[in-house]
Amino acid sequence: MRNRTIIRYLVAAVLVASVSLPLWAEVPHSRPGPAADRILFRAFDVDRAPRDLEANQMDLYMFSLKTAAAQRLRGNPAFNLYEAPASTVSLLLNPAPAAAGDLNPFSIKEVRQAVQYLVDREFIAREIYRGMARPMITHVSPHDFDYLTVFETARGSGITYDPEYAREMIASAMQNAGATRSGGFWSIGGQPIRVRLVARVEDERRDIGDLLRRELERAGFMVSVSYRPFAAAVMSVYSTDPKSFEWHIYTEGWGRSSPTRYDFSNVNQMNAPWLGNMPGWKEIGFWQYENDELDLLGQRLFRGEFSDRNERDDIYRRMTELGLDESVRVWLATAMNSFPAQNTLTGMTEDITAGPRSPWTLREAHIPGTGDLRVGHLWVWTERTTWNPVGGFGDVYSVDIWRYITDPAVWNHPFTGMPEPVRAEFTVETAGPDGRIAVPSGAVVWNARANRWDPAAGAQATSRVVYDYSKFFQSKWHHGIQISMADVMYALAQSYELAYDTDKARIEVALGVTARPYLETFKGFRILDENRIEVYVDFWHFEEAYIASYATPSGLGMPWEILAAMDDVVFSQRRGAYSDTAASRFNVPWLSLVMDRDARLVQRTLQTFRQSRFVPQGVFQVGDRNLMTADRAVERYQAALKWFTDHGNLVISNGPFYLAAYDPPAQFAELRAFRDPSYPFKPGDWLFGAAPRIAIRPPQTPDIEPGSEVTYTITVDGEGELDLRYVMIDPVDGSVVTSGTASRTASNTFTVRIGADITNTLWPGLYRLHLAATSDRIAQVVEYTADIDVLP
Repeated sequence: MRNRTIIRYLVAAVLVASVSLPLWAEVPHSRPGPAADRILFRAFDVDRAPRDLEANQMDLYMFSLKTAAAQRLRGNPAFNLYEAPASTVSLLLNPAPAAAGDLNPFSIKEVRQAVQYLVDREFIAREIYRGMARPMITHVSPHDFDYLTVFETARGSGITYDPEYAREMIASAMQNAGATRSGGFWSIGGQPIRVRLVARVEDERRDIGDLLRRELERAGFMVSVSYRPFAAAVMSVYSTDPKSFEWHIYTEGWGRSSPTRYDFSNVNQMNAPWLGNMPGWKEIGFWQYENDELDLLGQRLFRGEFSDRNERDDIYRRMTELGLDESVRVWLATAMNSFPAQNTLTGMTEDITAGPRSPWTLREAHIPGTGDLRVGHLWVWTERTTWNPVGGFGDVYSVDIWRYITDPAVWNHPFTGMPEPVRAEFTVETAGPDGRIAVPSGAVVWNARANRWDPAAGAQATSRVVYDYSKFFQSKWHHGIQISMADVMYALAQSYELAYDTDKARIEVALGVTARPYLETFKGFRILDENRIEVYVDFWHFEEAYIASYATPSGLGMPWEILAAMDDVVFSQRRGAYSDTAASRFNVPWLSLVMDRDARLVQRTLQTFRQSRFVPQGVFQVGDRNLMTADRAVERYQAALKWFTDHGNLVISNGPFYLAAYDPPAQFAELRAFRDPSYPFKPGDWLFGAAPRIAIRPPQTPDIEPGSEVTYTITVDGEGELDLRYVMIDPVDGSVVTSGTASRTASNTFTVRIGADITNTLWPGLYRLHLAATSDRIAQVVEYTADIDVLP
């Protein structure tokens, strides 16, 4: 994973199964910091994890059990099984053209489209995942709020398992490309066409790889399957030029970190090349997948360039349709992940998307009577696990630990999916979508050529957001130094340097190229006082909290002196790199602050900084404010160096735990509670408990007489303002008969009317009515499918 989810369904968003103790619990103490005193992370093989749990070797397993193992634990009163749609599975197809005289079949769009019909999603969900997954057609999980946006697109796509049709599509496309089939296999210029399939081995994706191999062979391809674990698979796919053809198909898996009500990131990440997550990865020298329309629409959506929700939804649907048409990614399923825990574990929050793998869980989780929490994972460290906040943290094994070491400024609510303040309060003023706000005197922007903050007065912006960082600035970094506005301004300047400093952008190409469209929307930053900063931005959203989330100037992941020392290692010394691709291109380490070799590079730089009393040029002189003196800089360097001496790493942040020990060979990490009196939170502050529930009651669905109007009454159970959408499909050809928003007749009762003008066009037979419901209290969709007979 880079840095940068026909069965009849009645899904009631069940996220916790076999829970024998309440999620809510009395807080264990009132000290600053988290509930537990220590978290001990260790690696446990997923096949042995249930036995290790039974042997009391851990309290919580943060990697999903395989379905069979989860089913064996379900109902065992000794354990709680937390379930969440926390991962999705897709196929990534390599669309790069082959050299003259050769042929990459997946460079042909029609072949990629044929793969959509070649994969049996129902079998994958029903048999491979044993019913603990839901088929996916688009990048939008059927659990997500935006599933309503693409409901008709997904249900009306006509995509289903039809291998005969798929083979016909492939045959036509291959023949048009000059390929011939002999002995059952396709060849070009007399040479057989071989497909390299990289299949992951840790979970059900191995079985998916085998299933796909058989279908490809039946379609006439020689298939070479490479079964690889995480690090080796990711290295061969995401760190290589697509035209080197180290892979043709990869069984991707995606971890989901939080719900979001109105997505603008995932649709870009999974479809639009500009964000750097499509083949070519925006790395210099690599062949690049390109799609101008997806880039244009994606940047409009990302930057809030729409006039209302309807236009936003139209853009989102169009991007989804284009993604389906291009079929560079073929979506398979959303897996219902199962996370087992001892039944003595309490203080859990049900994130409707991530389950226990949310930023909230381990802040509050504890076992009464003990200060330790033992957490298992598949890995603690892999060859691809990289701890740096600029171009690292690209795997779940680092992120699942890091999220308890750092506090976000803003994060999405675990139920509603709406951005909310964590450690940065905000107020939003917007003139959008059409008006403008003048940027006042005192506002600045970073000039990467001159290394200074230039006046921004005279510019205009769509929105203005004031952030109050008091909950950061009145507390300390883990190494004892007060967090300050200097940390915000350095992180801002660093972003501009990566994007606009010519020399730096040539080194970290992908980071710079993908950052520029985002940074272009920022028009000025104005420091108001010691705690508040004002941001002027060309971004609008009909939900103002999304403006605040977008415009957050810094998440304050690490202190500026660590960032500055890493910058020096990467750009001045050229002895390390922020990104994997730059590290490979320049044959230097991919900087990871938990690895002794890399941390010592940064340590030596900090020593040099201390000796020279170094203060980064221009960064801390903001108008008439000087945010950093040489004496205070030296104090910071000394504190960071002492941290390295005490802990053997340079991971310094501000969250409820700090990284006390990290041992890659032993697959072990120890987190200790940060109990500084200035830390603003204590147990109970982030305990959300159980998520609201919604469910569609099975409706009565009388038969349809052609030429007569029919009305169906549907009841939706749940809290908040409910919404119900419908799509009626002719399963013979997958076409949409009718669709729309159901009419509300009571708080939880809806009607779907199908007029005589529609029923009069229907042929006798079986049709399907797909229903999808949601609530403003929960950013999740539940779905129900009813069979309806049209009479002769």
